[in-house]
Amino acid sequence: MDTEDALAVLAALGQATRLETFRLLVRHEPEGLPAGELARLAGVPQNTMSAHLSSLARAGLVSGQRQSRSIIYRADLKRLEGLTLFLLTDCCGGDPALCAPIVAALTPCCTPKDGQDVC
Repeated sequence: MDTEDALAVLAALGQATRLETFRLLVRHEPEGLPAGELARLAGVPQNTMSAHLSSLARAGLVSGQRQSRSIIYRADLKRLEGLTLFLLTDCCGGDPALCAPIVAALTPCCTPKDGQDVC
């Protein structure tokens, strides 16, 4: 990802409803959500959600796939990964030890099982 690409992604996420929509889609990976359900969860009219999804799609953050009468939207996690790596490329002046807390926070060490964290 280059600077111009990162700016397009950040601009798309720089609005509250679009950011919330993207986060909803990330939480519902890999199954995704239909546009109507996204609108309901975000508390916005469907035509407004459609405009937000178009902005997110232009930035490469979401994709939609028709299933019967609905379009199911999914987050593009590779695009998110690309943005994260772009932002962290020069992290801490190249000293990996200084970046360790950031990497640790992004790396799950436990998996929930029956309501308990199992490490």
